[in-house]
Amino acid sequence: MTGGGARKMLAALVPAGSVGPRLRPGLRMARLHLASRRVSAALAAVAACAVALRVALHWHWDAYGALQLPLIFETACAAAIAVTTASPFGEPERATGRWLPILRLGAVLALAAAAAGALAAAGTGAHLAGGTLEVLRNTAGLTGIGLLCAAMLGGALAWTGPTVYLMIAVYALYTQWHGPALTTPWIWPARPSDDTGAALCAGLVFGAGTVLITMRGARDSVART
Repeated sequence: MTGGGARKMLAALVPAGSVGPRLRPGLRMARLHLASRRVSAALAAVAACAVALRVALHWHWDAYGALQLPLIFETACAAAIAVTTASPFGEPERATGRWLPILRLGAVLALAAAAAGALAAAGTGAHLAGGTLEVLRNTAGLTGIGLLCAAMLGGALAWTGPTVYLMIAVYALYTQWHGPALTTPWIWPARPSDDTGAALCAGLVFGAGTVLITMRGARDSVART
């Protein structure tokens, strides 16, 4: 593509006069980053989870089922966020993307906030087990697990971390009614919403995952075709 053609394409993407000349390349870079990570698909998945949770909350659930229900949708949202860390460009992007850490951080924080907000809003006016605080804690912690898994196994396999943790958490919830309860705060879904230790553990996992994925990205060394 010639230089004139590139300028015309950029002008079509960002209308003249809407932003300063220095901001246009940055906005275009952010848009391309979000598109390459399929962030729009992740947002659609988050919205679908929120709608499904809202519908399911109108049904009758026993105490065990009521605790499991939001956890399932929190896990689905965390998995959707984690897989967006996969890079379709691999190592060349890491070598040339000076603003890549900022873009990674912004995308992760925006998606996590959207997921927590959507699920909390879905429970407004309904009987949401654990309430908003538990939604925020569980979503953050599960997202952190997904980010850590992306850094170690790659974005395409990042969903496995939250999924495995879901099975552990479901068992921990089960033991509250049918056996000796697991009291460790590292299994935070089984702890009350006001448990400080559980909140700290979830926050630490989210923080560690966010830092690692911001600085290193997902373990995708080659472009996937």
